[in-house]
Amino acid sequence: MKPGNRKGRPNYPVEFKRRLATAACETGVSVSKLSMANGVNANMVFKWRREYRAGLFDDMPEANATLLPVVLADASVMVAPTATTAAPAPAIASSAVEIIFADAVVRVHNGVDAALLRTIFQSLRA
Repeated sequence: MKPGNRKGRPNYPVEFKRRLATAACETGVSVSKLSMANGVNANMVFKWRREYRAGLFDDMPEANATLLPVVLADASVMVAPTATTAAPAPAIASSAVEIIFADAVVRVHNGVDAALLRTIFQSLRA
């Protein structure tokens, strides 16, 4: 640990934070006991655990990380309507629902694929 820029504010190494955050995520671990054993305030360990779950300590991907497929549609490609094709539907105001699932926030916009949404929630649950 190197001294911080202000009195009483040490800068903990990222590996130390990651190790405590990982330990705090394990089932049955008391964050209070873990923090006392390592001489750190419990609030810091809770903060590091939130950051770890949000992926903020990931400078290298974990071996068990699950990637989800992403499909990007090119919005600039438009087909001009002809006599055989219908005119495009008028734009609908964008609406979204925000779902907080564990420590993840999922924003669902209108027109979302139900199968993709199911896959996302199954990945979050795992």
